[in-house]
Amino acid sequence: MTYTPRAVAGMLGVAPTTLRTWDQRYGLGPSIRTDGGHRRYEDADVEVLRRMVVLTGQGVAASSAAVLARHEPQARPDLAFSPLSSEDAVSARRSFLAAAKRLDEPMMSELAEKLITDHGVVSAWEAVFVPVLVALGELVADTGQGVEIEHLASGSVLFALRSIPRASSPGVLSALLACAPDEQHWLPLEALGAALSEQGRMWRNLGARVPAEALYDAVTRLRPTVALIWAHQPELALRVPLEELGARPGTVLAVAGAGWHSLALPSFVHRPATLTEAIRIVLDHTGS
Repeated sequence: MTYTPRAVAGMLGVAPTTLRTWDQRYGLGPSIRTDGGHRRYEDADVEVLRRMVVLTGQGVAASSAAVLARHEPQARPDLAFSPLSSEDAVSARRSFLAAAKRLDEPMMSELAEKLITDHGVVSAWEAVFVPVLVALGELVADTGQGVEIEHLASGSVLFALRSIPRASSPGVLSALLACAPDEQHWLPLEALGAALSEQGRMWRNLGARVPAEALYDAVTRLRPTVALIWAHQPELALRVPLEELGARPGTVLAVAGAGWHSLALPSFVHRPATLTEAIRIVLDHTGS
């Protein structure tokens, strides 16, 4: 598809004169000019301009932002994770659970960090961390005991996830992550963020219990490529202003968590079922 300058200006929330200035000063113009001399933007041109809008909105000087906007974010080339076999996953879960029941936080943190270093966030999360945390949650639900075990285990996983270096250079915010209003389970968002850090993507997590107004304001101000909202119960998911968020130009909207499974969603909302699918949505919309 191609777009007129007016259409692109509307998509990005800038004035048509701004697009003209960026074209003349920095060469951020359309790829196509018709026989009649009319400018037409392609999807790739719009993506560059969207990065320019975000960068200048973050305070980067226009001349520097124009240079950065031309470069798509690249995945880190030095990551080489070994596969996590079924036997290794079972052994890791047993070791982690044993350390958790001893309240051995240093051992849990060491195990979690090694799993991530050797096998990557996705494998560690799906094959070890989630099964362990589910098992500990079931223990609390069945016996009414073990809350301290569950909390220390979650904290150890969080510590390991946050040990992954995050992209620090100015650039487009690839993902804004947030919980639905009154949703308190935000560790899955940290796992997604850590996996995006492995790919060199910039992200921010607003954390638990984000009011609808605050979420809308954050999306408006930060203009992320993807905004993903987590909810584990339908009554919490229903408090998210999907239609209002979907009306924001330039941001892809996604939802995740069990709370969305039974709900009918607008056609513009993505619903990844796994961590891998959520990562792919972000990568697909940030040039990878």
